[in-house]
Amino acid sequence: MNIVPRDLMTEIPVSSADFRGAMRHLTGGVSVITAGRGKDVTGMTVTSVTSLSVDPPTLLVSINRDASSFPLIRRHGAFGVNILAADQLDIAERFAGKGGLKGADRFAGSQWVTAISGVPLLVGALSAVDCEVEDIIERHSHGIVIGRVRDVRNSTRNAALAYWHGQYVAIDHEEDAARLVEVSVPGPARPRQVSKLYD
Repeated sequence: MNIVPRDLMTEIPVSSADFRGAMRHLTGGVSVITAGRGKDVTGMTVTSVTSLSVDPPTLLVSINRDASSFPLIRRHGAFGVNILAADQLDIAERFAGKGGLKGADRFAGSQWVTAISGVPLLVGALSAVDCEVEDIIERHSHGIVIGRVRDVRNSTRNAALAYWHGQYVAIDHEEDAARLVEVSVPGPARPRQVSKLYD
């Protein structure tokens, strides 16, 4: 059952520009949502995937109801979540509509396998997750799609693709962990090399 709050304060409207500005500060992992079966497939790039529950394994994604993926997800009751690696920027841009590609044409140039549900999953993704639709909650322009996880394919790669301030950003676990050690809370004093200004 969906409960809609009734006592919302609406006296002070927030502009869409201010809201977008705030959301630009929120770093998001980049995923490609895939939907459909056979030749009737499509997909889109999103940063709105989040885990909902571990037991049972469930996640959610917010999808614009005007997106081509939305009716296929509703019709087939399944979708794929493909969490992109740092070197998969071209896939992110293709599924975001760069170059004007639509539908099955977006899948060209990458290797895909068919999940148990019938949706395409990306070979080489950090993780590829096959989901069965548990519920769709429609609010405003979007549908919150709740997916029960039916299968997970994890890779051993650890460099992820993120989106922040309107740009794609690579996050490399080992490289960035080393940088964090350099600026983290100081432990015992370590000698620093200081360059000489004068001889």
